[in-house]
Amino acid sequence: MSGQLASGATEQNADFLLELRCEEIPARMQAGARADLERLFRDQMTAAGVEHGDLIVWSTPRRLALIAQNMPGRTEAVSEEAKGPPEGAPDQAVDGFCKKNGVTRDQLEVRDVKGRATYFAVKNVPGRDVKDVLAEAIPAIVRTFPWPKSMRWGAPSISTESTRWVRPLSGIVAMLGDDLVECSVGDVTSGTTTLGHRFHHDGPVSVDPAGYDDQLLAAKVIVSHEEREAMIRSTAAKIAADAGLELVRDEGLVIENAGLTEWPVPLLGRFDEAFLDVPPEVIQLTARVNQKYFVCEDGRGKLANAFVCTANIAADDPSVVVEGNRKVLAARLSDARFFWELDQKTPLRDHAKKLERITFHERLGTVAEKVRRVAKLSDWLVFDAKAPNGDHKLARQAAELCKADLVTEMVGEFPELQGVMGGYYARAEGLPDEVADAIRDHYKPAGQNDEVPTAPTTVAVALADRLDNLLSFFKIGILPTGSKDPFALRRAALGYLRLVQANGLELELDTVVHAWDGHRNPALADKVTEFLLDRLAVQLKDEGVRHDYIAASREWRGRVDYRVDRVESRARSLAQFLATDDGTNLLAGYKRAANILKKEGFEGTDRIARTGEEDPLAMVDDPDVGSIVAERGKVASYDREPAEQTLVDALDRAEPSALSAVGNEDFAAAMTALASLRAPIDAFFDDVTVNDADPKKRTTRLALLARFVAAVHKVADFSRIEG
Repeated sequence: MSGQLASGATEQNADFLLELRCEEIPARMQAGARADLERLFRDQMTAAGVEHGDLIVWSTPRRLALIAQNMPGRTEAVSEEAKGPPEGAPDQAVDGFCKKNGVTRDQLEVRDVKGRATYFAVKNVPGRDVKDVLAEAIPAIVRTFPWPKSMRWGAPSISTESTRWVRPLSGIVAMLGDDLVECSVGDVTSGTTTLGHRFHHDGPVSVDPAGYDDQLLAAKVIVSHEEREAMIRSTAAKIAADAGLELVRDEGLVIENAGLTEWPVPLLGRFDEAFLDVPPEVIQLTARVNQKYFVCEDGRGKLANAFVCTANIAADDPSVVVEGNRKVLAARLSDARFFWELDQKTPLRDHAKKLERITFHERLGTVAEKVRRVAKLSDWLVFDAKAPNGDHKLARQAAELCKADLVTEMVGEFPELQGVMGGYYARAEGLPDEVADAIRDHYKPAGQNDEVPTAPTTVAVALADRLDNLLSFFKIGILPTGSKDPFALRRAALGYLRLVQANGLELELDTVVHAWDGHRNPALADKVTEFLLDRLAVQLKDEGVRHDYIAASREWRGRVDYRVDRVESRARSLAQFLATDDGTNLLAGYKRAANILKKEGFEGTDRIARTGEEDPLAMVDDPDVGSIVAERGKVASYDREPAEQTLVDALDRAEPSALSAVGNEDFAAAMTALASLRAPIDAFFDDVTVNDADPKKRTTRLALLARFVAAVHKVADFSRIEG
């Protein structure tokens, strides 16, 4: 039904407070819960026709809270109407319309609609107390709340219809101004009091929408997650600085600690210096993952034997809290040191043998088989392709050991350290630094902002690893679809592109496929190249290089260009050219010429558009016209008009210049050559009649336009450019 407002609200507006209290909401779920609470509340109010002001949403480990400002006291009365079937329609249709809209036949109105009597259902919906609306909305919000994981509790939990919440729901505060909004969820009824800090405050806390955050602050609860984050961030940095140290910044850890505490108190502690023999990444991960502690560095940027924990209590004797946390961390670090020492008792090459027992993919064999492919390709990239140029023996050695740490105890405990630990173990074993560095860094770049390796051995192994992923899965037909990419092939493609870009590599993908597969496989090379170029278009989008500029640059001498670096160079030059007046006008002239040729069905135009390699004048099939073509660009049967001759002369100069520049892969120079055609093609269209009554003139002029189109296509496929 459509609605029409009939009267305004009659009571004064007020703020609304909702608090849902429970036990220990996981920190990782709190940001999503805040967003979901706001969304669900808005949806409920919109459906009920209740307008409100700004929403404030907070979370602590024990509560979700929402304040809706400026809520009305009553909803507005509404007159709703719906258009139905015409008079004389079958009874079944009329009865169905009445049932759908909750009216009887005698309540229907008949109105004229375009000369035909038509039924209308009209209902006057009176206004309601917003307290009643809220009393219905709160249980609905709880029932539909989309926690990633939830639970049932108590005797009602034997039924799947019982209340579910992230932890047992223990309290509801629901107040509109100073008035209680009466509602219940399961056996929990709403009230006007809540609980303060678990250890710092006893008994109930009376709250209201106007003073909720201050009232809880007095009970040692900081309800604003943002305030708790700011407190942790600044206090942790200060206590580290007071000790002559620098806190290792970790915003994720700030957010997590804020989600674990209602009254955060950062404290500095120390652990045994002997643990510093363990790699710093291990210490940091042990402190972070297992204990949610920050670590510190000394003045030289080296990891210090200090940590910052965040207590949820202002202790009378903070040293007792610190000592307890130190003991727990010491136990964790002892485990890490044990793994570190145990793993080093086995050489990496012996660790690598265990990869035979790990399946890479059921259709692609074991991780050991993948390593052999990566090692072969790494060797080839350095020795044969010279991309990068380095020591192929070191590249093969690094590739053979690059996955060995996957079976170590340390990486089993901390998967985030794969590669990193392999590098440490290689160095401890006395292997060359280039090999250790390549093992450590071959997963880089792991993301858009990650560091890109430039050391030749590392680049070779990193390239080979990504190429093997792409080629292996594409060969068996497993490609990313939509948002699904279980084998991270898009990330592998981005890594390949960034490695090529940062190191100025020129790799022909068809040759790479031959080296990897043992024989030529153009279909596989085409698929992988197209995928890489699609990712290139995504990568360059923010730089103003549009996807259609990539599409216009994808071909090289009539086939897919297997060098993505060359496609990128051409697309960048094209973007710069089309941003100029010459580029914009030349594109317009090209499209006009191409449209004329297409409309006239000129022989050979399609082939010219695909390859740009044919001489249009030599392709004229009409025998009468063919006889007048004495040589390229010269016609003996009539005197050209000045603008026509100017275009011929311009093409005579521009074509060889553009072709030479393209051959030298100097696409900026090729675009400059094309720019010289802008004025002549504009003048040609202004002054020359293409579809002349004389068939010889008409066909020769069409051939001249085809020559112009072919000249442009030798630089880029302008037919793919949108707009």
